[in-house]
Amino acid sequence: MVFPESKDKQQLTSNSVGSSPSQQYRSNPSLPQHSGSPQHLSSNGNISPVNISLHYEPQEYTETDFLLPNQLYGGSRLSGSMRAKDADGSGAPAESVCSMVLQILVPFLLAGLGTVSAGMLLDVVQNWDVFQEITEIFILVPAVLGMKGNLEMTLASRLSTAVNTGKMESAREKWTLIVGNLALKQLQATVLGLLASLMAIVLGWMAEGKMPFNHVVLLCSASVTTAFVASLLQGIITVVVIIVSKRMGINPDNVATPMAASFGDLITLALLACCSQWFYSFTELYPYVLYLVDLLFLCLIPLWVVVSSKHPASHILLRTGWEPIITAMVISSIGGLVLDKSVSDPNLAGIIVYAPVINGIGGNLVSIQSSRISTNLHLKFSHGEVPEDRKGCYSPCRTFFGSGANHRSAQILLLLVIPGQLIFLHTIHLMKGGHTFPSPLLTVAFLSASLIQVFSLLCMADCMVHWLWRRRKDPDSYSIPYLTAIGDLLGTALLSLAFLILCSSENMDAHNYRT
Repeated sequence: MVFPESKDKQQLTSNSVGSSPSQQYRSNPSLPQHSGSPQHLSSNGNISPVNISLHYEPQEYTETDFLLPNQLYGGSRLSGSMRAKDADGSGAPAESVCSMVLQILVPFLLAGLGTVSAGMLLDVVQNWDVFQEITEIFILVPAVLGMKGNLEMTLASRLSTAVNTGKMESAREKWTLIVGNLALKQLQATVLGLLASLMAIVLGWMAEGKMPFNHVVLLCSASVTTAFVASLLQGIITVVVIIVSKRMGINPDNVATPMAASFGDLITLALLACCSQWFYSFTELYPYVLYLVDLLFLCLIPLWVVVSSKHPASHILLRTGWEPIITAMVISSIGGLVLDKSVSDPNLAGIIVYAPVINGIGGNLVSIQSSRISTNLHLKFSHGEVPEDRKGCYSPCRTFFGSGANHRSAQILLLLVIPGQLIFLHTIHLMKGGHTFPSPLLTVAFLSASLIQVFSLLCMADCMVHWLWRRRKDPDSYSIPYLTAIGDLLGTALLSLAFLILCSSENMDAHNYRT
């Protein structure tokens, strides 16, 4: 399935009667595209440009503009009547249910295996000296893993929208966009890593009433190092996935965000555990190493600011993109505090294996839906305009029932929860040495928590993305951090509640057996 360069080019080539979108994409490649040139709709339905000159006029950009200014990529603005036609879906490329399922399923399973591996790794490293001595690291886990939603998934969503709206056709446009976004992401990773460690320190101090200074330095060093290195590795992987998807004619909205997260949890958690243990070995003999590490990453901040500020798209986010990722980090840290308290309870010790799975899967699924809705709004509506059925009071029925592609994707994503989590649950059981299925009570409790989480997140995504678009904020940059952070908190809370119910039922059964 080939996606057209942009909605405008598809309309300009619509005079090829009876041709498919892919044929229209290949026809008349030399048609000019002009930004800001007035156009009119002729009687036969074709758009004819009136003024073909390009004007490079300075103007102020906001975070709701497309990822590159129109003068750089030459996209034309649609007239009101043509936008109305697009809103009805007549000009959009069709996407079959089978194609959608196949594109979503493979990265979904890969991402699930990555979260399963992260859960198993966390079960192992929780017995390391540094995790036993400095329990505040458990508060860091959801916050650091949540940066995948704050940074990698947001980057994947922005680049997916750029591909689907035809903003990555030339090499200059593509690499301008990529370099600026990667530099911005490294800056955000450094700042978020430092803030996440400070949040863990504050929450740990509030819970325990004390916080040794060497623990403070170790948490800062481990968090910043993990965030920086993991962000660099996963950013490169995300860019590669986007470029390969574009060349293969696959909709990047369906594959980029889960592929970006597929082994992100495992890589990030492995880095956090290794860096924490390594720095812990230096705290007594070479404490200055930790100070040098923090100083090194802080000194790189001006470099990332200079590089990212040279590109229009990343310069916008450099000024306006901090609110969602910092808020999301705080929400994830609260989820980390819930995890820390759950792990310290002997009756809930088994939760640590399943927490990355339920949080990771929920975040992956909702990021796909959020990215798809955002792309649809970028293609069919101007900023501040939403479909008619999104202007009234919200109802969950609107998310899952309807004729649009986003309704079908919401149904598919929700239906993937039960079979997917069954596969991952059984995989965890096999990796732990079990040769039978998990107990029915555990299975029902885990699936119920996961289903409630994903259902809630999909409803929130539908409501939040349209709300942000109506307020002229770019959903690609705002929605995914909020949704993945809420997913972390909601998933950890629901899982803790499920384990508490399981523990209570087992104690009740044991009491009945004794009596």
